[in-house]
Amino acid sequence: MSWLYHHAIRPAFFRQDPEQVHNLTMRWLNQASRHPLCLEMAREVCGAPDLPVDLFGLRFPNPVGLAAGMDKSAEAVPAWAALGFGHTELGAVTWHGQPGNDKPRVFRAPSAEAIVNRMGFNNPGAEAVAAELKHWHDSGQWPTHPVGVNLGKSKVTPLDKASEDYANTFRTLWNLADFFVVNVSSPNTPNLRQLQDKAALSDILAAMQEVNATLAKTGKAKPILVKVAPDLTFDALDEILSLVSERSLAGLVATNTTISRPSTDHPQVRQTYAQMGGLSGKPVRERSTEVIRHLYRQSRGKVPIIGVGGIFNTEDAWEKITAGASLVQLYTGFIYEGPTLPKQIVSGLQKKLAEQGFDSLSQAVGSCCI
Repeated sequence: MSWLYHHAIRPAFFRQDPEQVHNLTMRWLNQASRHPLCLEMAREVCGAPDLPVDLFGLRFPNPVGLAAGMDKSAEAVPAWAALGFGHTELGAVTWHGQPGNDKPRVFRAPSAEAIVNRMGFNNPGAEAVAAELKHWHDSGQWPTHPVGVNLGKSKVTPLDKASEDYANTFRTLWNLADFFVVNVSSPNTPNLRQLQDKAALSDILAAMQEVNATLAKTGKAKPILVKVAPDLTFDALDEILSLVSERSLAGLVATNTTISRPSTDHPQVRQTYAQMGGLSGKPVRERSTEVIRHLYRQSRGKVPIIGVGGIFNTEDAWEKITAGASLVQLYTGFIYEGPTLPKQIVSGLQKKLAEQGFDSLSQAVGSCCI
């Protein structure tokens, strides 16, 4: 399957517009999600072995998840588990539906194994996503792995009303997902990253935890995490860490895409890098790992971290885990490496653990920081 993807499927896809390919893929996965036989076939080819992780009061069948941005509208919720993922993060979802930024807004740099996007939180809005999630719950095809939702700010909502905007989305989706990630680090919504300021972020989290406390009277409070940018200074990251206890954060997701660009002499890569938007893929791998390592050390390993950024193989995932990530997520690597990547990484991690003499993945987390 990996050979077929690299030599036939990916070349055909990469001759087409990136967003059109994405939309076509999501339509296919949406249809597959409605047919148990299709899901079973996907599991036969792409299903990953068990490598369980217990985190946030949830059991993850393996540590490799799907990052936010791939399934923005909850179109293919059952498919991701069948493709071997140990969890799914949907979204970003905003309170108000919005079309996102003008097209074209996704650009590949194949020789750098990177993507630049300026999508702008395009999604149908919280109530529409809630209806889709309810459909999957009622269908009997809801996955056995944890499902999270990435929450963004609506573009039309002013910054001083951001806490209300996030709280509304959280309230609408609360009983339909297992965990939630506050996204204040996307570079593609004007001024959004200003909400990474400690005071502004604290207000958002306070509003969400108020919702959590109210709704948890009839159940268990939902884990809330914050996704951070790779462009933050270590001092700024420390300020966000200081909110973990104060606002009862379950953990952090590190990292989002970057607005920085590495130097390159490649004309096509330089042309892609000149586009406005967030850069993902291999160029962000090293900085993402640096951020994970810093957060792990500063918190003395007490704050769970989901590692994202430039993961294309087992070695990349292992680097994130030993730097301090308890779980990892894929997006750009999945696009470049194909649908068997989660299976390959989980199998590779099993071998790594055996080689290093670890009995569980949790023993490997942060082991390079000790």
